[in-house]
Amino acid sequence: MLTITENERLTQVGPGTPMGELLRRYWHPIAATGELAERPTKSIRLLGEDLVLYKDRSGTYGLIGALCPHRRVDLSYGIPEENGLRCMYHGWMFDKTGQCVEQPFEETVRPDGRFKEKVLTAAYPVEALGGVLFAYMGPAPAPLVPHWDLFVWDNVVRDVGTTVLPCNWLQCMENSLDPVHVEWLHGYYTNSLLDPQGRPDIPQRPNLEPWRVRQHGSISFDLFEHGVIKRRTYKASLGDPGSTTADPEWTSGHPIVFPNILRVGSSFEYRVPMDDTHTLHLVFSAYAMPPGITAPQQGSIPHYEIPLFAEDGSCIVDYTLGQDMMAWTTQGPIARRHLEKLGQSDVGIILFRKLLHDQMALAEHGEEVMNTFRDPAENESIDLFQEYNPGGNVNRANLWIRQGSQYSPVVPQVDKIYEAALG
Repeated sequence: MLTITENERLTQVGPGTPMGELLRRYWHPIAATGELAERPTKSIRLLGEDLVLYKDRSGTYGLIGALCPHRRVDLSYGIPEENGLRCMYHGWMFDKTGQCVEQPFEETVRPDGRFKEKVLTAAYPVEALGGVLFAYMGPAPAPLVPHWDLFVWDNVVRDVGTTVLPCNWLQCMENSLDPVHVEWLHGYYTNSLLDPQGRPDIPQRPNLEPWRVRQHGSISFDLFEHGVIKRRTYKASLGDPGSTTADPEWTSGHPIVFPNILRVGSSFEYRVPMDDTHTLHLVFSAYAMPPGITAPQQGSIPHYEIPLFAEDGSCIVDYTLGQDMMAWTTQGPIARRHLEKLGQSDVGIILFRKLLHDQMALAEHGEEVMNTFRDPAENESIDLFQEYNPGGNVNRANLWIRQGSQYSPVVPQVDKIYEAALG
């Protein structure tokens, strides 16, 4: 277990905190580009700061302080202009650097005045990649936005799903270092929901199918250049030969990409810290086409919401990600780790916490941290792996590994393409 102080060090993400300073050295996804097509401004909370994301009339993205420095009104109601965002209250305009560039009435009264040059608000760089907008809040010079393989694959159909979770980001990440929960939360629990005598109080079942529970035999974790690899074997059971250390679940393993990404099939799950008690959970998916099929053109990458709660206020638990989100959020806004009792199944969580501490120490000393890329050649495509597709090729057999896909607007289209191609 951790002490209260150690837990605070791992979970507090605001400016000046050790974890906050580490996380500020990374680009974080904050929205889908399609969201700004619907409305050119969006309120953003990231690493404890309130900001407004905007797209001006020239197509440039900006991320600046949420409140106008003049009279402190909300700039998410501002007016996008050709080269900036204008406050709707008195017309002051700010460019993407946070600099005030126009003050209509002030300039009328004093045409030669330089007041606007003294007005500056917080501003952070924004870059688009694969239909996702990323922000960087750390020290200059900023590293490159990582070109993880799914973002640069060609001949794919993409989408972006998001959920705002009322819990700390680390609860989501530690779940990814816990292989054994798959057997119980997604296996036995799913099957209990399908039993009429099991949990009749939980009505959400339309997406559930019986789960073939595979009991874990062994688990192991290794550091690699981009994070942690988790490995597992399964016990043999009736009709199932199990698996050994010669199988892909062990030889290839499953990557957790530092600091806050899980690779799942053809998707990345980002756990973006909004503040100490809220997380933006973003699922980016790239569905590869069958051989010989050209992906349909996407004018913009669709964005969709992945719901957390049902109408009755309970967590939706009829799909894998919903079960995970239930487990994360029911630990409370910040898990009280000084009360936990860790066992042998938690060795990956312990390793990940140590990695976080080691990387925080590097950041505190001004040294380069894991997964910050500065060489464009190295960043052209950063290829990952996992047990489902160790060679990097996604096929129909593993397209089921799609988190929240029943809410996606493009998955039905992808399914039809595969049905036509494969018969």
